[in-house]
Amino acid sequence: MSLLTSLARLRALNEGIAQPVATVRHCHVGDRPMVFVPLKLSGEAAAPLAAMLGTDRERPRLLVVAQPRNRDLRFAWAAELAGVLLPYIESFIGDTETVERKNADPYERALDAPQLVLPNPAGIAFARLLGRSTRFRRPDGPYPVPAEVPLLGRWLTYFGERAAYPGSSLTQAVTEELGRHWASGQSALEDANLAALLSWITQGPSDDAEDPLIWPPAGPATDPGFDAEVLAPAIESESAERVAEALRTQLEPTWRLMWQALDLLAGLEPGASVAQRWEQDRGSFSAMAAHLAEGGPPQARRDGAVAAAARLARMERAQAGYDVQRAYDDPLVMAEYRLTGEAFAGEVVETVPDNVEGEGRSRKLRPLVVLKTDDPVRLPPGASLGTPQRRGQGAELVEARDGLVTLKITKGMGRGRTPVPGAVPEVGERVCYTSLTDDFQGSPALPDSEATPWTHGGPPQEYVPDDEDAQEEWS
Repeated sequence: MSLLTSLARLRALNEGIAQPVATVRHCHVGDRPMVFVPLKLSGEAAAPLAAMLGTDRERPRLLVVAQPRNRDLRFAWAAELAGVLLPYIESFIGDTETVERKNADPYERALDAPQLVLPNPAGIAFARLLGRSTRFRRPDGPYPVPAEVPLLGRWLTYFGERAAYPGSSLTQAVTEELGRHWASGQSALEDANLAALLSWITQGPSDDAEDPLIWPPAGPATDPGFDAEVLAPAIESESAERVAEALRTQLEPTWRLMWQALDLLAGLEPGASVAQRWEQDRGSFSAMAAHLAEGGPPQARRDGAVAAAARLARMERAQAGYDVQRAYDDPLVMAEYRLTGEAFAGEVVETVPDNVEGEGRSRKLRPLVVLKTDDPVRLPPGASLGTPQRRGQGAELVEARDGLVTLKITKGMGRGRTPVPGAVPEVGERVCYTSLTDDFQGSPALPDSEATPWTHGGPPQEYVPDDEDAQEEWS
């Protein structure tokens, strides 16, 4: 937990209402998100019990497994789930745009993409396990399942994996997104309770928000009291209507909270980088859709050594980029780096727009800027800097002493002998500079999968589905 977030939590506790820790929204909120509230059988990892889902807050779909230990009913439920999710996903595939790429062939990118919204990280973990339990199934041979179930599993696996990708908005846990924008006066563990967190944000802490009879858990686990007193007798009665009605009472309150949370997030102005990250999401979704259309195999049970290293490198670059973008978009996020000395803000007190370095053909325009700051500057001379006020501009720290910081602009001021208008901050302007930049190290040089050294397991074997996959226990 950061220092400013800790202070915000203390202030929330003192004032009795959650405090904002962001000035803009750092995630994409689509026009037609798919809200998905799953419940699982107690004591099982991925045994479905029920789900409420849909894109219309007034018309949710309720899917129930009346006898959750019955394998055939589980797969019938998965087929029902596929009947809702797959048409929604496929509705985004047809409308595309051609994207030109430097030194690469153009590709088709979806104009919009599906967005799966779940209550909490545990719900996403359940969806990912559900994908693993279904993507290797087959519609023929031993243990057949409905044809749409394996496809559902592959999409759920994709959305589950995308949830872990920094900055992605394709799969969202509402409690996590709310926590990135507001700090409550309770612990991070208590923030996992959607009702309690929303209460802190909208009106302040409430005992009712923690009462499972008024606001049941947001899943995927159900309340033990409900399991013993309501659900178990309903299942034993073998009445599908009784089970469905019991589960509806557990899901409808969370359904209402989910839409309330989305309204809160949508009410915030999006950060400048949100659209760019959503473009990347659309590109990723389009690549997955193309992979399926070309008959590609399902995701492997586990990555080989090379694939795992490549995935880790992508995740690290994405996390670094996401951190920079959030800081550049949001002064409150940047304030954290100002406290640690990785960024500083102040008022420009002097400029030398026509300063040059070198002689002859090596002569280069390097405008100087001096600003006064009260922030601690713990960066060495020569450190590379960027600024949210002029994205794409580069600077270098020359000197920091007695509250005065001198820096020179190294790029983003034009190619002429004088800076382009607006490139050099004016005296009296308040600016912020930081060592956080988008200039990250390129992708590591990795061997082809076929050249994986024996120290890392050697070349991975090609996956071939077999009967063992089809009979794997769903748990």
